[in-house]
Parts: sequence; structure tokens; C-alpha cells
Amino acid sequence: MPSNILIVYTGGTIGMVHDKDTGSLVPFDFGKIEDRIPELKSFSCAIDFISYHPLIDSSDVTTTLWNQLAQTIYDNQINYGAIIILHGTDTMAYTASALSFMLEGKHVPVLLTGSQLPIGAVRTDARNNLITTVEIACQLIQKNIALNEVCICFDDLLLRGNRCEKFTSSRFYAFRSENFPALADAGTEIEFHPELFLAIPTQSLRIQPLLHIPVWLIKIHPSMNLEFMMACLNAQNNASLPKAILLETFGAGNAPTDKRFEEFVSDAIAKNMVVVNVSQCIGGAVEPGKYAGSYRLHQLGVINGHDLTTEAALAKLMYLFSKGLESKQVALQMEISLRGEMDLR
Repeated sequence: MPSNILIVYTGGTIGMVHDKDTGSLVPFDFGKIEDRIPELKSFSCAIDFISYHPLIDSSDVTTTLWNQLAQTIYDNQINYGAIIILHGTDTMAYTASALSFMLEGKHVPVLLTGSQLPIGAVRTDARNNLITTVEIACQLIQKNIALNEVCICFDDLLLRGNRCEKFTSSRFYAFRSENFPALADAGTEIEFHPELFLAIPTQSLRIQPLLHIPVWLIKIHPSMNLEFMMACLNAQNNASLPKAILLETFGAGNAPTDKRFEEFVSDAIAKNMVVVNVSQCIGGAVEPGKYAGSYRLHQLGVINGHDLTTEAALAKLMYLFSKGLESKQVALQMEISLRGEMDLR
């Protein structure tokens, strides 16, 4: 395994400093990162840096960036023992989830990190997050620890990327993985938990590019405008309908028992859309039949999203449809764990 690390800066808060003249935040030249964080020079792993142009605010992330990142990983993994991606926090969990599906086969560890405060701020978390991520990457390489995963490394935790959600915008511990434990903890020592790692595939890496697959994400809430939802569904011709609808439901998968809502779901399924049920809660899982509100959805043919995060469910739907699968095949695959993204118990 190569002993050097590639750091890819895509944009986001971590790479910002204050301009001396204007005081505004501007992108930092990562070619000079070791001048700002000299601790990086102490690692035995050599570090190379590349920056994307133009840099992307994470709010503007699309499948274009995901495809670019997947290609960067594919092109560089033969020369590097690990790849670190610096990314804005707002959509980091979406990107980590997407990459986890797009990278089919054996690949180097891919670690995403970022920060809540810019690298140029006095009390920034960027320094700790970057140093910890590099140290984890170095130890994976030097100890020959096989990690075939896309992870988020944040606030001293290494988390499976497709299990993460950003849950706070004001604290340094921005990400949680409520339904799956950390793959490593960085305290006074880095403690890995290899018993949690995914099995290493035998096939070599290939990339599944993501197409722009239309998916509707609907968050269930009291007093929903069901007439508007029906109007949107019926106003579309078949060519412009979404491929899938992701329902963010209450608690253990509950939704209104209103006949108009059931009609909306039934019509969507009749129009060959895959409808998936995930919980709005940051922890727990969908349990069809536990309450009447979830039992009826199951009867109508809504797919059980188990403990999928919204980010992972969206990425998985886009991935499966990008592979050219038909709706029935996608529905079957949505209830199978492909990259450790869900627990079927």
C-alpha cells in the first residue's frame, strides 16, 4: 500500500481565511497548509494537495461534484494509501453517502472532513479535524488496517459516512451516527474498531456515475396541504414524474391516515414510482405495523427504509436508478444493505 496521502479540497468553511484588506472570508491556498498547520510535517506519511476549481459551496453540491470526486478517487488510489476530502459540512453526509455507493469494489480509505469555523479563525475546529483525520489515515496505512469505506471524520470520531447526519450548526460535534457506532475514536490514542468494518471486496474498483435522477423528498407534518400534493402529482406528464418519493415520516414510520394521503401514495405507486419510508428522527428505525399510521403505508406498497438516514436513502435511490434498474428492482434493492447503510434487524 502506498504510504502517502492525497488531500482534495472541494470548498467549504474549512478552507477559508480572512482577507487582510477586506476582512471577508476568502479561500485559503492549501499549497501552503503546512505553514499554517506545521504539525502536518511531523507525520511520516507524505501529503499531497489538490484543489478543485471552481471551489464549491456545499449548498451547491450536485451529482456533478459527486462524479468528479469518484473519478478523482479512481484515478489516484493506485498512488495513495488514503484520500482525504475537505468538504462543506451542510451536505457532507449526502456526499459521503453517494460516494459509498458509487465506489463499487476495493478502494483505499476515503475520509471526509471539514469544520464549523474557518481555518483562519482563532478558535477554529479546522486544525483538530484536519490533524486527526491525517493521523487516522496515516495509522491505517502504517498498521496495514484494511478499511474499505467512505467515512466522515469529525470531532475525534471516525464514522461510517452513509450512517451520518449533520445535527447541529452551532457546536463542534456537528455529526452523529445514532444507529451505528464509531469506527474509530481519537483520544490520547487512536482506537480502531475493525470488527465493525465492512468486508473487503475481491473485485477491483469501478465507478458507477450518478445521473440526475428526480426524487421528491416530502417531510410529513401536521395539516399537510394534500390537495397541493395531489395537484403536483397529477400535473406532471409521465416523462417528467420523479422516479421515487422519499417520505420522511413521524417516529417509527407513521403518517396521516387521511384517505387523501393514502390516495396520493397509491397514485404515485400506480405511476411506477418507488415510495420509501424513512423516519424524521435522528435515531431509531421504521417499524411497519407498530402503529396504524405505518401499517397502512406498508399495505399500500411503500418500501420500508428501516434505519436509513434521509441522506443515505436519497443517494441509494439515485445510485440504483443510475444503474439502469427498473422500479421493481430498485424497490427490492432498497431493502437490502449494500454498503452497511442499514440494519435489517
